[in-house]
Amino acid sequence: MTASPPPTPVVFASGQLLTPELWGPTAAALADRPLSFADNQSDDTVQAMAERLLADAPPRFDLVAHAMGGFVAFAVMRTAPDRVRRLALLSTLAPADTPVQTVRREGYLRLVEAGRFDEVVEERLPILLHPTRREDPAFTTPARRMAAETGPETFLRQQRAIMTRPDSRPCLPAIACPTLVIAGRQDGIVTQAHQDEIASGIPDARLEWLEHCGHLITVEQPAAVNALLRAFLDAP
Repeated sequence: MTASPPPTPVVFASGQLLTPELWGPTAAALADRPLSFADNQSDDTVQAMAERLLADAPPRFDLVAHAMGGFVAFAVMRTAPDRVRRLALLSTLAPADTPVQTVRREGYLRLVEAGRFDEVVEERLPILLHPTRREDPAFTTPARRMAAETGPETFLRQQRAIMTRPDSRPCLPAIACPTLVIAGRQDGIVTQAHQDEIASGIPDARLEWLEHCGHLITVEQPAAVNALLRAFLDAP
């Protein structure tokens, strides 16, 4: 009798101001697999983050990426597509920043450089969560804790990486691995148009919407996210 092949390792790539805590329930649901968390704190370009991820990752892996982690995932797919067996893109988008977004980010940089990092965190909270959860400590406390653990210096590096990222839309048709796209319907950062753009650009990608959910989908609706990822990653 032929033994079953070992499960493919999973690499998680987190978004800005987020730590491996973002993946707590998901990591528990996938605990039968080798799991690792990409370093999203040490570099100030998306390409450098991708190269660090690839240097630390197993030879072949499944990549699950959230928000800024999606920007890193697109760089991974440009750099070493054959190493990724399956790709899950959560709450992310493919274009580069618009001029308006760049101006807003420059304002964040000035606030942090002036020692007002806490103000940036509080300004961002409303766009991270569904409107009904923005005052709920069950959701705001983890978001604040992850931001505090990230800290201002790392935030500045992440912000510069995001501001200088390339437009990933031209690379979407070249992504050949099975791809799952998941987003919250009430996400305050990414839009339905962003998700449709990714899902239509990547051949045979599947788009799943979570109703009554904002940007932090693994925190807000972990059971739904875990069910989608489990079925997707377990598929042959």
